[in-house]
Amino acid sequence: MKIGPVDLGERPVLLAPMEDVTDMAFRLMCKRFGADMVYTEFVSGDALIRHVNKTKLKLTVSDDERPVAIQLYGKEVEPMAEAARICEEARPDIIDLNFGCPVKKVAGKGAGAGMLRNVPLMLDITKAVVKAVKIPVTVKTRLGWDADSQHIVGLAERLQDCGIAALCIHGRTRSQMYTGEADWTLIRRTKENPRIQIPVIGNGDVSSAEICKERFDSCGVDAVMIGRGSIGRPWIFREIKHYLQTGELLPAETPAWYLSILKEQVIQSVERLDERRGILHIRRHLAATPLFKNIPDFRKTRVAMLRAENIKDLFSIMDSVKFDIVE
Repeated sequence: MKIGPVDLGERPVLLAPMEDVTDMAFRLMCKRFGADMVYTEFVSGDALIRHVNKTKLKLTVSDDERPVAIQLYGKEVEPMAEAARICEEARPDIIDLNFGCPVKKVAGKGAGAGMLRNVPLMLDITKAVVKAVKIPVTVKTRLGWDADSQHIVGLAERLQDCGIAALCIHGRTRSQMYTGEADWTLIRRTKENPRIQIPVIGNGDVSSAEICKERFDSCGVDAVMIGRGSIGRPWIFREIKHYLQTGELLPAETPAWYLSILKEQVIQSVERLDERRGILHIRRHLAATPLFKNIPDFRKTRVAMLRAENIKDLFSIMDSVKFDIVE
């Protein structure tokens, strides 16, 4: 599969853009475990052109994580085109337009998934950004605003006509947020539409190697994007790539091996921020990891782990977990 000149190989698996999750350290870790392309946290076009330093820092990418996409969101044509040019100066391989974020502070103001209620403006922004930069531009969006407006098949054609190089579809409407199950039916119909010539990437509820392969096989998508399934489990890419290549599940590692990866994430987060903020930042990974699932009477330990305020205490709690009693 190619996105413009970017060759991602056969059946690529991508790390989704996630706010407060896909910082460079996490992107590099997922890349190490086999992610074929990674995305930054989403970047506000308005903040970028106002030179907000915190936003500009999100543009920092490393050659070691390539191919890498910077994801951009906004709701005005010229500011988005200007912001795209600023993004291009950071030398990403791809610029991705976020027309799918469902959170109120974004979609409620007309950006992200809010664009699904103003398709003409979405198309104008897309055309302007494609024209403004020389690197490939892609779009990530949802099935529609709500159950009565799931128009992604037709919208995909119109976005393709704007010049985008690939389209990623999350199998939910904005109204669903992240509830219920992702519906891949319209993702498959979009891919099967003979008018669609660009790669179609599927996203939503891919949490295992078996599910990933099934989505490739049943929906015919060109790539699969992993979001929440990677939080607290960056090794999911290693599991998926092995399964896609061999048809066999990768044998489990020891609990100590998985703990070492989580500890590495903690250390990287602390080094990037400081001890207090770094531990706060990484808590969602510790809360989401499947490593601690099915351990009897684990609630007290989980609470203590999530309340730990320094690395010494946190690692002591993690090391105290008795994995030999896992069912």
